[in-house]
Amino acid sequence: MKNNFNSGDYIFGIRAVIEAIEAGKSIDKVLVRKDLGGDLARELFSKIKEYGIVMQRVPQERLNRITMKNHQGAIAMISPVTYHHLDNLLPSLFEEGQNPFIIVLDGLTDTRNFGAIGRSADCSGVNGIVIPERNSVSVTPDAVKTSAGGLFYVPVCRERDLVKAVKMLKESGVKVVGATEKGAVNYTSIDYTVPVAIVMGSEDVGISDEVLRLCDELAAIPMLGNIGSLNVSVAAGVMMYEVVRQRND
Repeated sequence: MKNNFNSGDYIFGIRAVIEAIEAGKSIDKVLVRKDLGGDLARELFSKIKEYGIVMQRVPQERLNRITMKNHQGAIAMISPVTYHHLDNLLPSLFEEGQNPFIIVLDGLTDTRNFGAIGRSADCSGVNGIVIPERNSVSVTPDAVKTSAGGLFYVPVCRERDLVKAVKMLKESGVKVVGATEKGAVNYTSIDYTVPVAIVMGSEDVGISDEVLRLCDELAAIPMLGNIGSLNVSVAAGVMMYEVVRQRND
């Protein structure tokens, strides 16, 4: 796997990683050697759990590809942004008198697609992007670069439980619209002038069944050629600008 982080984007060494966590550094994830053990390692694992940080156990070779310095089996990847939490962001949007416009990315894994969506999200006035904590893209330097800096301006909420996050959106009065070829309604026929969250699925399987069942409406973008679906970042752009069109008519 290609290392997308530069030397200034990570911290290595068990004690250094612990101190970075305690100092409140915005950490994307911590990579630890598969067989890492000992008292100091246990302290690290405890801190990772306490602060709710994503941890991945990886082979020694993966760590060595990032740095050949004495990493002691632990490397923290520093996020270029500070993640938000939906249960804080959403109430603040309502309090500010805004009409929430949220993008939910269910299992997206391609960094460039994420970056492209982030760019379109900033341009179209999206108030927040929601991603799951695991099995998903995250805000890496490559994603920020592809977004042309858009991910610096659109709050990204990384949620431990995406299903719970979608339920919270619904309970808060936000209409949840799933963009899927399974939709029976043309995407232009849906009302986006109300508080809305648009769900985009992963590149291979689309929106997960659990999230799909929670959607208030399923929107389909017409396919007139031989290929059955658009690239997810293109489809997201189409959906976002339908919201812009309706809200500015």
